[in-house]
Amino acid sequence: MSKLQELVEFVAKSLVDHPEKVEVKEIEGEKTTVIELKVAPEDLGKVIGRQGRTARAVRTLLAAVARKQNKRAVLEILE
Repeated sequence: MSKLQELVEFVAKSLVDHPEKVEVKEIEGEKTTVIELKVAPEDLGKVIGRQGRTARAVRTLLAAVARKQNKRAVLEILE
């Protein structure tokens, strides 16, 4: 499991009511890494936050960690 994947999993599990249902998948591309986050339907609002603020904050953290590794990372929150 990569650092990016671990970061997203840790943050997501800290936010939700059902941490056992958090799934994080990493898809490695040529230039960009896509991190897919899947949570329980009732926890989706907690991960996204009001007007997407929580999701934006997680994406900012992810981008900062990825930049340290000279990578580019994108977070996709799946329903």
